[in-house]
Amino acid sequence: MESTLLARLREQNIEQRLGPLGKSSDRIVLSEWQRSGVRFAAAEGRLEEVYYLALRKLLDCIVPLGGETSILQEGGIYLGCWLESTGTINAELLSRFLPGVSEATYRSFARHQRADGLLPYKLTAQGPAYRQIQLVTPLGRSVWNHYALHGRDRDFLLAMYRAMERYDRWLADHRDTRGTGCVEAFSAFDTGHDLSPRFWHVPDAPHLGDASRFDPDSPILPFLAPDLTANVYCQRQYLARMAEELGFSGEEWRMKAAKSLDSLFRYCYDEEDRFFYDRDRHDRFVKVQSDVLLRVLACEVGDREFFDSMLQAYLLNTSKFFAKYPFTSIAMDDPRFDPHSGYNSWAGPSNFLSLIRAPHAFEHHGRYVELTWALQPILSSFARATRFAQTISPWTGEEGFTEAYSPSILCLLDYVERLSGILPTPDGELWFTGLIPYARDHGAEVAGETAYARTVGGVAFELLNLREGSAIYRGGEPYMTFPSGVRVVTDRNGELIGVVGMSARTVEGTLSWGGRELPFAARGNERLRYEDGQLRSEEGEEPIGVIYPTYK
Repeated sequence: MESTLLARLREQNIEQRLGPLGKSSDRIVLSEWQRSGVRFAAAEGRLEEVYYLALRKLLDCIVPLGGETSILQEGGIYLGCWLESTGTINAELLSRFLPGVSEATYRSFARHQRADGLLPYKLTAQGPAYRQIQLVTPLGRSVWNHYALHGRDRDFLLAMYRAMERYDRWLADHRDTRGTGCVEAFSAFDTGHDLSPRFWHVPDAPHLGDASRFDPDSPILPFLAPDLTANVYCQRQYLARMAEELGFSGEEWRMKAAKSLDSLFRYCYDEEDRFFYDRDRHDRFVKVQSDVLLRVLACEVGDREFFDSMLQAYLLNTSKFFAKYPFTSIAMDDPRFDPHSGYNSWAGPSNFLSLIRAPHAFEHHGRYVELTWALQPILSSFARATRFAQTISPWTGEEGFTEAYSPSILCLLDYVERLSGILPTPDGELWFTGLIPYARDHGAEVAGETAYARTVGGVAFELLNLREGSAIYRGGEPYMTFPSGVRVVTDRNGELIGVVGMSARTVEGTLSWGGRELPFAARGNERLRYEDGQLRSEEGEEPIGVIYPTYK
């Protein structure tokens, strides 16, 4: 099987897999994809077929707007590029595959910034739109990760830094009418929470289409919004990092970030429920438990102990958000929960935007094993997919509303790479993950054994994941072998940095590399560092362990 699967990977002709290219820009984009060297093969199931269908549909989502350079669009019924998704988390994921398209997408938002500092919430063929703010993933984090991953272009960083600096001032001037230091929501669309019970009896858009105004006759607006406030907190942290990279002081940004964090916990955190809620104009909590929690955590709020408590109480709780196909947009024990996924709804179904935002929250705290429990069922769902929807049923994994939706497409590409592929990080690491998509749905095989390729710094790497173990090839030659159930971490040249336990069980075995035999035992989430010819735990005698699912 090893030679057969590896040979299939090496013989793949991506252009033939995709079929006729419809737009002149497709060939340019495909050329950039081919420079990444990314290819995927699976021995069984439909996942490989669906993977290349996703890539074909991704090309349809990359088009020029108004005669400009091609940028990423949302896809499906959404004709344009949205700041909350396409311009941030989508472009952040795409950066690992098509960095030129990602950078063009980021720059488009800065180029269309209004004179008063407001960034457009979307870009369409009709031009930029400024009706609302629509913030979720911090633009600063996405921009920094792109910058660190692709050569540290200071001109790009400075242009984006200046745009975000002006935007920060606009938000402070127009979205803190109550003087709390929180960022206020004036409408449902400000957070992209269409149909969510969080915003029942609140207009979908700000007053008279003006992002700086809320309905003066509303009995409950404005809301002090935890996800918007967390977004600005996190963005300010990254702006501090950018400022220092550019030779400025980052201290003022850190002070502003600390004030945002203080306001978030002072006004939006309920100590009794241990949950983040909006606070209405009467200082009452809007007690709807939604994916706001996951959004706040993805903004790097709280330490590991705090995150672990959220996993136990909510994210891995099967009566809250940990559905068979997680994560639901509303807690399942809320009487307003609606699992139906046949329309654009944040009132219950699992949304692919939540799914692509989730990994950062988990990985920021070293919760790699727990994240795989979300990756696996979603990949099982993809293996049955015929289109790329915005939502899926949390009960069955069936596709829901719309098709050819870029967050869904990028979720598949990202999850395959995180579970069974070769992932470059902004910190200069390469992750080679030795897991196989598991047959969870009716015992139907998802992929069987897999092979994955990626070119880094002109060097071709390949990862072969077999049931009995994994192997890395470098420049076409055998390079390293290791047991299944762990992630091997190297630098960009493939030099060993360490190993991470990726299974709830303790993985014992030997890593073979460069004529060395390195025996090890890695418990779940344990990080072993390669030093002095040995693999030793980074965490002393007691690793962080694994947080298990809960049921109430």
